[in-house]
Amino acid sequence: MSDERIATVERNTAETQITLTLNLDGHGRCEVDNPIGFFDHMLRAFCKHGMFDLSGTLHGDLDVDQHHLIEDTGITLGMCFAKALGSCAGINRSGFFIYPMDESLLQASVDFGGRSFLVCDAKLTGIPLVSMGQNGTQASFQTDCFEDFWLGFVSGARCNLHLDTIRGRSDHHKMEGLFKAASRAIRSAVERDPRRGMDIPSTKGVIV
Repeated sequence: MSDERIATVERNTAETQITLTLNLDGHGRCEVDNPIGFFDHMLRAFCKHGMFDLSGTLHGDLDVDQHHLIEDTGITLGMCFAKALGSCAGINRSGFFIYPMDESLLQASVDFGGRSFLVCDAKLTGIPLVSMGQNGTQASFQTDCFEDFWLGFVSGARCNLHLDTIRGRSDHHKMEGLFKAASRAIRSAVERDPRRGMDIPSTKGVIV
């Protein structure tokens, strides 16, 4: 059995074309061609704090909405985790982290137990974040797509994930802090436990 935990997943639909390669035991590098500025910032933070290497390309019907591309990226990234973890033999399986970010305090809990469920209490205002695009035109991030991404992720990864804003004011800080908290919780969950060896972390004997 290979010690490498690397997976590549392609997802091509009439709405999106996505290819991602994930290394669970990386160095925090993110080399993804991502057309949405704030979303790119979130994926880079996720990789940096989770010590995951992620590369690939994201293309989608942004003339319609950001929802399709962001949700499908979540699905694809989740599928990468499921594929790289395989049977989940030897991992911790669950993880938890509280991340402080200035005035915000964020919490994430995850369990790679084979069942998909998301509880997201991010306490976002729903007001889009506005920035300047690279060509000098106005760009934005649809904050309602934050939960769409994580819904897609748990579906692809077959995990339970709880995301909670304990307190906070800035939507930017809430979302970034939750991405960082999630990455640290996920990092803890997917790390190998040397005491476990290659035992499956379930009393069922299998993760389903």
